Amino acid sequence: MRNILRKEMRLSASVLSYLFILFGFMFLLPGYPVLCGAFFVSLGLFQSFQTAREANDIVFSALLPVAKKDVVRGKYLFVCLIEACAFILMAISVILRMTVFCGSVVYRSNALMNANLFALGLACVIFGLFNRIFVGGFFQTAYKFGRPFVSFIIVCFFVIFMGEALHHVPGLQRLNAFGTDDIAIQLLLLATGILIFVMLTVSSCRKACEDFERIDL
Repeated sequence: MRNILRKEMRLSASVLSYLFILFGFMFLLPGYPVLCGAFFVSLGLFQSFQTAREANDIVFSALLPVAKKDVVRGKYLFVCLIEACAFILMAISVILRMTVFCGSVVYRSNALMNANLFALGLACVIFGLFNRIFVGGFFQTAYKFGRPFVSFIIVCFFVIFMGEALHHVPGLQRLNAFGTDDIAIQLLLLATGILIFVMLTVSSCRKACEDFERIDL
C-alpha cells in the first residue's frame, strides 16, 4: 500500500491538490463562509482525478502487480491524506481564533458562521460526503466523474448553507459559540463530524472496491 500511495502522490496527483490545501486557512477569514475552504480542498482533489483520467492512470495502476482493490484503496488514502493536511490547517486557524484572536472586534462582529469546533465538524462532514459521493461515484465507472462532482457540489453547498443558517434558529445559537464558550457541546459536535467522516469514507471505500472489481477495463 505504501508504494501505491507514493505512486498516487508523485505521478497521479495534480499540483493543485497540494496548493489547494492552503484553503484550510480560509477559517481565518472574517465575514466569509469559512466552510467554502473545505469545498476548495475538494476541488483540488477533483483536479487530480481529472489529470489521472486524462493520463489513463487507472488502467496503468490496474496493470501493476497489485490487487484491483489496492488501486481503489490507494486513491482513498491519497484523498484522505490531503483532507487530513487541510483539516490540520483548519484546526490551527480555529485554535487561533478561539485563543489569540478571541478578543478581536473583526471576529466578534462577524455576522456569518464562526470558525469553531462545530465548523470543523462540518468540514469533516463535507470531506466525508466528497469521499462518498464523488470518489465512490467515480469508481462506479472508473472514468466518468462529471455527474458525481456536480452531485457533490449540490450537497456540499447545502451543508454550507445549513451551517450558516442553523445558528440563526432560536435555541441553536450555541452552534455559533465563540472562543471557548460551550466547549463541551463544541467538542461533541466535532467528534460527531469526525465519526460521520469515518463512516462515510469506510463504507464508500468498501463499495468502491466492489464496483471496481466488476469493471472490465
